[in-house]
Amino acid sequence: MNVDVLENLMTMVSELVLTRNQLLQILRSNAESEFTTPLQRLNHVVSDLQEGVMKTRMQPIGNAWQKLPRIIRDLSMELGKKIDLDMRGADTELDRQVLEMIKDPLTHMVRNSGDHGIEKPADRVKAGKPETGRIMLEAFHEGGHILIKISDDGKGLALEKIKQKILSNGLATQEELQGMSVQQIQQYIFKAGFSTAEKVTSVSGRGVGMDVVRTNIEKIGGSIEMNSVEGKGSVFTIKIPLTLAIVSALIVEAAGERFAIPQLSVRELVMISTQGDNRIEYVHNAPVFRLRERLLPLISLGDVLKLREESDADQGLITRGYIVVTQVGSFEFGIIVDKVFDTEEIVVKPVSKLLQGLSLFSGNTILGDGSVIMILDPNGIAETTGTLAEADREESEQAGNIPDSHKKTSLLLFRAADSAPKAVPLALVARLENVRLDKIERSGGQMMVQYRDTLMPLIPYHESMEIGSTGEKPVLVFAERNRSLGLIVDQIIDITEQYVDIQISASRPGLLGSAIINGKATDVMDLAYFLASIDKDWFKDHGDEDFVTAADLSNKNRRRSILLIDDSLFFRNMLTPLLSVAGYDVTTLESPLQALKLCEDGAHFDVIISDIEMPEMDGFEFAQRVRDNSRWQNVPMVALSSHATPQDIDRGRKVGFNDYVAKFDRDTLLNSLSETVANARMAERASKATARG
Repeated sequence: MNVDVLENLMTMVSELVLTRNQLLQILRSNAESEFTTPLQRLNHVVSDLQEGVMKTRMQPIGNAWQKLPRIIRDLSMELGKKIDLDMRGADTELDRQVLEMIKDPLTHMVRNSGDHGIEKPADRVKAGKPETGRIMLEAFHEGGHILIKISDDGKGLALEKIKQKILSNGLATQEELQGMSVQQIQQYIFKAGFSTAEKVTSVSGRGVGMDVVRTNIEKIGGSIEMNSVEGKGSVFTIKIPLTLAIVSALIVEAAGERFAIPQLSVRELVMISTQGDNRIEYVHNAPVFRLRERLLPLISLGDVLKLREESDADQGLITRGYIVVTQVGSFEFGIIVDKVFDTEEIVVKPVSKLLQGLSLFSGNTILGDGSVIMILDPNGIAETTGTLAEADREESEQAGNIPDSHKKTSLLLFRAADSAPKAVPLALVARLENVRLDKIERSGGQMMVQYRDTLMPLIPYHESMEIGSTGEKPVLVFAERNRSLGLIVDQIIDITEQYVDIQISASRPGLLGSAIINGKATDVMDLAYFLASIDKDWFKDHGDEDFVTAADLSNKNRRRSILLIDDSLFFRNMLTPLLSVAGYDVTTLESPLQALKLCEDGAHFDVIISDIEMPEMDGFEFAQRVRDNSRWQNVPMVALSSHATPQDIDRGRKVGFNDYVAKFDRDTLLNSLSETVANARMAERASKATARG
């Protein structure tokens, strides 16, 4: 069929959808009408028609990838490299016109990954990598957009080379560079004529680089983002927004203006209340919401779009409205709106050239009542508030298998007993509460408070704290399963995200040690100490019976790496800082199946710590799988369980565990790890001696 005929057909269907929406709007205000039945039938017919016509415009993105394997083969021969190209999502469909416009940028970026990213075989072996480099090309739908990711496991961007090029080209001064983050410096590769190639070849150094790629992608209203870790590789993400399409959207209102949010981005809706679970909390004047077991950052749509007067925005707490829980990639946040209307099939029109620089909008549409509204871009909202860059950084770290103990940690800062700041991982804190002191009861010398229809034990952070009988005190609530504990403190300071580097070991019980956080010496709290003071069997929810499974019914000074597997997020977050302070690099997973996948991918660890009671696969079966046939056959394994009967311990050793430790016995765990690592080192040394002999 002629392309022009298809375009005209699509335009007519779009107008038909708009007319259908207007008729349905009239029908809503006149429920008892003789047109109800025929309009419902018309609605179904138009929906089927629009779906059929849109399919005629769509083509698989694999059509633009056909030449790439040949290009990589030629590149490998020309540069003397070994490169594998892995293409996923080739059947992902997108608009034919968009497909034509992204062919050249994609080709250039894949060639770039092979030329600049992948090292020569000898260099890769020296860096501890396989000889063959890997370039991955992925395409998928997300949030009403097409996302294309080009990633490689090469050397990443050379920061020093980029700095030298910036200085030689006069793009920035040395002082300006010192004030920039790594991400900001890396963004200079998108400047016109910028290249770090040492010589001009048929592949690189010609001054036609990433600036041309970015320009071509932005011509179709798209964007390109980059994350690179030197020595690990790079990930480029191309996002192609909606152009002319028909999608389902949620209609919302903020400050009297209506907007559409693509329904693919909406996870759930929450009505705001002044009391109970659905109230908004404030930490350092920033609104947050406790969504089940995680902290959800909130963004007021009226404020981010500057629709409210400053006096209105500063009036105080948000007590009414709705939270639209939105997901961008792996990052979730909430958008606060005043009203929520129906979902509606909308025709997406490209934004005017005057508005193309605003990342908050992906298009506009006409509603059934004839009014024109803007379509919000959740990605753009997240970028505007500065939250998406951090989420991308975390995703890049996870892709590079960086140990959890080397990543930034969200910390809650507070004061108690003295003026020195204290810190606790935010992931451990279930809620922040203000407890009235006259509501505190005492039983058996233990302070208690009625909390959510149960009695919650309360303990002060330090015995020197004076707890009065009137007024209120901030309380950090820690909860796991059906148990909870309230820690009384003096003041909540802030929430921050930092690398936790314990520089001075603990001087008293209840502390992991001291670290520099936000430029101040800060005590890092040891939650395990406080939990044990209330109940040494905190994680034990059974008797002393044997555990019954479903099936039953490199040098001495280097930091050793640990893989910790436990389905309890709370326990993983609590144990990671303890092991990190003890000198280990810790990677955590919630499932043995994820661990086995990591094993297949070639990851290496010095010790594996595994829980026994896990839903998908218990620890006994996991140990058997590891010992039977895997790369980890000889890796020491320690079982960590609240089931610690003699029969359990005997069974654990039979399936391959080197040691079996009770779940809350941290001293025995650290001693066991030290002994296990020492024994493994001796065995390795003996094996090498035998091989030499």
